[in-house]
Amino acid sequence: MDMPQFSVPCAVYRGGTSRGVFFDNSSLPEDSIMQRNIFLHGIDAYNVNQINGLGSGTSHTSKVCVVSRSQRDGADVDYTFYQIGIGEEIVDDKGTCGNLMAAVGAFAVDEGMVVVDPYADDVDVSVFNTNIQKMLQITVPLVNGKAKVLGEYAMPGILGTGAKFTVNIMNPGGGKTGKTLPVGLLCTVKTEQRDYNVSFVDVVNPFVYVAAEELGIRGMEPNSELSMNEELLNELEIIRSRMAVHAGMAKSPEQVAGSVPKIAIVSKPHDYVTSTGKRIKKEDIDIVAKMLSMGKFHRTFAGSGLYNIAAAALLPGTLPNRFAAKKARLQDQIIRIGHSEGIAEVRVSLTEDNKDVAFVGLDRTARRIMKGDLYIPE
Repeated sequence: MDMPQFSVPCAVYRGGTSRGVFFDNSSLPEDSIMQRNIFLHGIDAYNVNQINGLGSGTSHTSKVCVVSRSQRDGADVDYTFYQIGIGEEIVDDKGTCGNLMAAVGAFAVDEGMVVVDPYADDVDVSVFNTNIQKMLQITVPLVNGKAKVLGEYAMPGILGTGAKFTVNIMNPGGGKTGKTLPVGLLCTVKTEQRDYNVSFVDVVNPFVYVAAEELGIRGMEPNSELSMNEELLNELEIIRSRMAVHAGMAKSPEQVAGSVPKIAIVSKPHDYVTSTGKRIKKEDIDIVAKMLSMGKFHRTFAGSGLYNIAAAALLPGTLPNRFAAKKARLQDQIIRIGHSEGIAEVRVSLTEDNKDVAFVGLDRTARRIMKGDLYIPE
C-alpha cells in the first residue's frame, strides 16, 4: 500500500554560518511525538548524507527552530532550537544556536510576528530563548518592512557581504547549570593518558576548555588532519563527558547529551593560516580556538561558542583568560577570536564586580532561502 504524505508550512533561513528549517509554532501539531516525526523526516536524521530531507549532513545545517508569539512580559516572540541527528534519530533541545538567533529575528519580522514601521531602517525584536531561558535583543535591519538581506557587512565563514544583524544576550550565564562557573574557575580531569587543567563555562551553551599544548598540538592544525587522530577525538570525548558529570549535567558519562556541553581547544595568540589560505597575525587576535560539535571539528566556530569563549576570556582565572591577551577593562570589550576560517569579534561586558557576565553580543548576517510546504511521510 502506498503511504501518503502530509505537508507543513516552513521556511529555510541561513543565520550566520548555520542553516535551519523554521516553523511557526501555530502551524505544527500540538502532539510532541508528531512534532518530533516532522523534525526527523524534515531534516532526514535517518541518512548520514540527509539526502531525503533538508539537511546536508553537517551539524551546521541539521537544525530546526520553532518560533511563536510570546505571552511573556517584555518578549515579542519565543523560540526553541533543536539539533537534529545525522544518521541518528536525535531531536535535542539541550543547547541553543547562536548563529540562527539572527535568523529568528528575520523570521519574526518576515512572518508579521512583530509590529514594524514600513519606513524604518531597523527594528528591535525581543526574543525569549526557551533552551537557555534567556532574553535576546536582536536588531533586525529592514527594507520595506521586511528583514533586509543585502549590505556591506562581511563575516568569516560566508563569502560575500550582507545586512548587519546585531544580537545581544542579556545575563547569559548559567542557562543549563544555574551558574556561569558551576565547578569554579579551573579544575583537573584525570584520564588514562594524563591530568588536564580545564574550565567549564556555562554561557549561552556550556563549554569545556582544554589547552592545545596539553593535548600535544598547536591548536590550528587543519580539521582534516585532526579528524584522523582517533586518539585525540577519544580523549576529548572522555574529558567532555567527565566534565559534564562533574558539572551536574548528567549522572554518568553514558548519559551525557551529544550536543552539550561542547568542547573547545584553546591556545595563546599565534600566527597561523586559515583553511582558506588567509594569514592571521597574532597581534590581530586575543585568543586562538577550535571546537567540536557532535563529535566533529567545527568548520568555523559555533555562534554560541563565540559568545562563550569571549565571556570566558574576560572572566579572570579561567583557562581561556589565562591564554587570552589581557584587557585593561572588563566592561564593554571586543574580544577577537582566531578560528579556522578567520577572526570573529564578540562584544562582552562583565558585571561591576567582575564575577559574572552582563551581556554578550555578536553581529551576523541572515537570509531567507525559501518558504513553502515541507512533505512528511505518514
